[in-house]
Amino acid sequence: MSPWVAPTLIALSLVSGCGPAPDEAAAFDDPAILAAAESGDAAGIRSLIATGAPPDTRDACQWTPLMKAALNGRTEAAKALLDAGATPDLGDKGGYTALMLAASNGHTATLNLLLDRAADPDHVERTNGWTALIWAAKRGHADTVDLLLLRGADPVVRGFDGKSAADWAREKGFEEIVGRLGRTSSRSATQ
Repeated sequence: MSPWVAPTLIALSLVSGCGPAPDEAAAFDDPAILAAAESGDAAGIRSLIATGAPPDTRDACQWTPLMKAALNGRTEAAKALLDAGATPDLGDKGGYTALMLAASNGHTATLNLLLDRAADPDHVERTNGWTALIWAAKRGHADTVDLLLLRGADPVVRGFDGKSAADWAREKGFEEIVGRLGRTSSRSATQ
């Protein structure tokens, strides 16, 4: 497991105001499919779907199996879920989507799959007003930034704090990403 996964999961859970509460236990439609997605068990997902497990089940934080697969870069598990009808743009309590989770952790293959399945590259979450591109730039994932730009993500979107993806990359010292975003931003401003 990547050293970024656990801190990201904890941070996203805290930001979205999510935590396990005893009265939310009923929110777990099918914990088996959630666990299979998190571990990347594509065969297990297909088996669970075949026996009636809903691909868009949610946990207490409103996370779907697709979100758990995306967070952990489990591309084959994500594909199995999407093939079974999982909705790519469902958000959790904070509005975070599977695409944002893949982007924030630099899981480019999973990100590409989600974009192929019509995930919105410019979806804005509700806690900070960030997009997948802002997440990728802020975390220094150059390949992810490139893919999002190639697939139409808007580099001029700003979060609630007024910062764009380039602003976050600059603040974090990712000058290569700032340059990439700057070239794209100036092109889109002249079109």
